[in-house]
Amino acid sequence: MTGNRLAVDGGQTGTRLRLTDPSGAVLEEHEAPGVLTDRPILPQVAAFATELSERSGRPVGELALGLSGLTPAASRPDVLLAAVAPLGVRRVALAHDSVSGYLAANGTATGAMLAVGTGVVILAVSETSVAKVDGWGYLVGDVGSGFWIGRSGLDAAMRAFDGRGEPTVLEAAARDRFGALDELYMVIQGDERRVSIVASFARTVIESAAAGDVVALRVVRAAAAELAHSATTALRRTGWVPGTPTRVGAVGAPVTRSALMKGALAAALATEAPGAQLASPLGEPIDGVAALLDVAPRSPLAASILVASA
Repeated sequence: MTGNRLAVDGGQTGTRLRLTDPSGAVLEEHEAPGVLTDRPILPQVAAFATELSERSGRPVGELALGLSGLTPAASRPDVLLAAVAPLGVRRVALAHDSVSGYLAANGTATGAMLAVGTGVVILAVSETSVAKVDGWGYLVGDVGSGFWIGRSGLDAAMRAFDGRGEPTVLEAAARDRFGALDELYMVIQGDERRVSIVASFARTVIESAAAGDVVALRVVRAAAAELAHSATTALRRTGWVPGTPTRVGAVGAPVTRSALMKGALAAALATEAPGAQLASPLGEPIDGVAALLDVAPRSPLAASILVASA
């Protein structure tokens, strides 16, 4: 490590920053707003990094960024390096959050990783190859994600409100959260953080399922089945053979903070991918971000990490 290291875990709901010294000891931690994917992302990240460095009065020698929804336009480590060079940064590593999530869940061991947050992405790694599944955003993908669960819960609430669906406590929960249900769609659509708002309702859905609401439980089980199917697909694409023991690490609040969700996912994996075992992550997502700077060139993951040095 060269100087202090800043790890930035950039998601749509929130951004987490952690500054460590060369020994790995934490110097500063900070929560920032989520990145807005409808505008240039790297300047937002550079602004977050600058704010933390200026507030702490500490220089930054290396910066690692794990980014949700990494697009070709944002895949410019040279642009990121130029933006943060005034902080003292001499080296940056940039990767999709599926890669940093994998490092947090499994280290460099083979297996699969489920990163379940506002969105969802699955990565499987063998000795020689990498396969990514989903991560396509809330409009056309992210199946089983926080947004998907939250949106499904709100759909159930509106169906109950209209009389089109079964009664569910989600109707009252949505009203308590957003106000009059006949105005809910305008409240959500009128907020620039509408994706995060919908995703935040996932916690209510999962808690309602744990309390016994059958409609919410159906949503949770459907999400788990979709996640298991995506994980199985990714594993098969790397050459994994069903019945072979393999590790499936999961990161993200919807799974790690809910015994119900974790149990539903383990059961779905047992059916969908015999031999795959759901495992607790080795670290937090921010730990995986920091590890981007340490991946060996021979690792199959190295090709997915963009590095620039001054």
